Amino acid sequence: MTSLQSAFKLVSIFRRLDLFPILSPGGEVELPENIPTAKFRLLKKLLRKARFDILVDKKMILAEKVVSLVMDMVHYSQELPSINYSEYISRHLCVSYSLLSKSFSKARGITIEQFIISQKIERVKQLLSHQDLTVSEIAWKLRYSSPAHLSAQFKRVTGISPSHFRRNQFH
Repeated sequence: MTSLQSAFKLVSIFRRLDLFPILSPGGEVELPENIPTAKFRLLKKLLRKARFDILVDKKMILAEKVVSLVMDMVHYSQELPSINYSEYISRHLCVSYSLLSKSFSKARGITIEQFIISQKIERVKQLLSHQDLTVSEIAWKLRYSSPAHLSAQFKRVTGISPSHFRRNQFH
């Protein structure tokens, strides 16, 4: 389902209950008014049935915003930011990195840095599997300080070297 289809589906669920949400570009829905408990329970039920999650805990909401931003940054942007990740995340979410870091760790059980590393390694795997980029080119693309740093981090996370991973993909 495309994000546009998801947005229409979400809006129709809310409108069925005479609720008028505000949709953000990131796919979040905000309700400006308090919802009566019975209506809120029904809304949660309808959203779950349609396979949508509802988050009311502020720490969870912040953590999910970080996840979304990191996923977009690592997997979908053409180039990673030239500033450090903590500054990038803090600027984009307009929240202090200290608060984001604490919220993320409590909600996810890992640090933001660990999450970024895991996503970068997943991206490295994709690039090794589907493109003819060298490890050096991948290191440059994902802003590693050197191909050796990428290789060391890849091996620490996966247990194998990038070249071993690539060989195994084509055999």
